[in-house]
Amino acid sequence: MQEEKTTAQDEATPETAPEEQGTEANAEQAQSEESTDWQDKYLRLYAEFDNFRKRTMRERGELIRNAGMDVMEKMLPILDDFDRAAQHASDDLAAVLEGQGLIHTKFKQVLEAQGLTKMEVNQGDAFDVELHEAITNIPAPTPDLAGKVVDVVEPGYKLNDKIMRYAKVVVGQ
Repeated sequence: MQEEKTTAQDEATPETAPEEQGTEANAEQAQSEESTDWQDKYLRLYAEFDNFRKRTMRERGELIRNAGMDVMEKMLPILDDFDRAAQHASDDLAAVLEGQGLIHTKFKQVLEAQGLTKMEVNQGDAFDVELHEAITNIPAPTPDLAGKVVDVVEPGYKLNDKIMRYAKVVVGQ
């Protein structure tokens, strides 16, 4: 009877081994498929991100070009005014100066509408490196102008509260 039990156990063992091997093979195959799926998802996501990056770079370039076109479009009437003034040039100095003044005013209005503002800098203002560019230092004409703005050579401008050009000034020593 013991021989029969041993034989039965021996026979049972080989039958379970192929099932275990099949299960392990199926698990490895499932892992391999899952790994392949993840790699595929990764590659697709990477390609999608790369396309997104390229598209945003292209859109940014177009936005910059179109913004410049918008400003130029608003300046065309001023160019037309200069052309008309040149065609109808006269010897009357007062009329020429009046036309020049009108064109200058129109040009300033277009720039201000785009967000450009002139920085107010006056003689006697304290020199500020955040707003001013010192072109030269001269002896102060009066003691109270030492370290202050003596003269404004070129005004400064801001575009939407960001300094576009610093005011060029002469500073007293």
